[in-house]
Amino acid sequence: RPTKAALRKLTALAQSQAGYFTAKQAAELGYRTQHRDYHLKRGNFEHAGRGYYRLPEIPLSEHDDLVRLSFWSRDLDDHPQAVASHQTALAVHELSDLLPTRIHLTVPATFRKPASKGVILHRAILRPADVEEREGFSVTTPLRTLLDVGADASIAGEHLMRAVRQALERGLVRKSKLLSAAKKSPDE
Repeated sequence: RPTKAALRKLTALAQSQAGYFTAKQAAELGYRTQHRDYHLKRGNFEHAGRGYYRLPEIPLSEHDDLVRLSFWSRDLDDHPQAVASHQTALAVHELSDLLPTRIHLTVPATFRKPASKGVILHRAILRPADVEEREGFSVTTPLRTLLDVGADASIAGEHLMRAVRQALERGLVRKSKLLSAAKKSPDE
């Protein structure tokens, strides 16, 4: 049986992941299938998706949809593959007033899960320097976000210019870095 120490560790882990944890993470802390089933029946855990759960006493985060998609995108080694990007990243960084109607995620070229309704998958290789970790999900950096949005012909130039202006004013990007990066392809 999992101990109180295991529960504390699971709670700490779930808090760092916006209330969520995977079956694999729980098993590593001593919560095997029968223990998870018991806690699900008692209402201590909630089944949140295939292979992942949530502690109901932890409030939902502002970006719960992105957290869930991060857990949905995990590979066989339990590593998230999806990174919030493009218009979705603009919204997360509060750049521009563009409100995306769909969630944009960047995934590796080898990612094979089909996108659910309302999700657009972009395939690219993201360097660690292109990604910021948030509570329970990852998002492209403001610089990478501006480059992605700038390469997207469906985004009106006024939205891009507003986002660039706000990023510069708030010190999220340096003008020299933006100009240098804009000369290169975002996937280099």
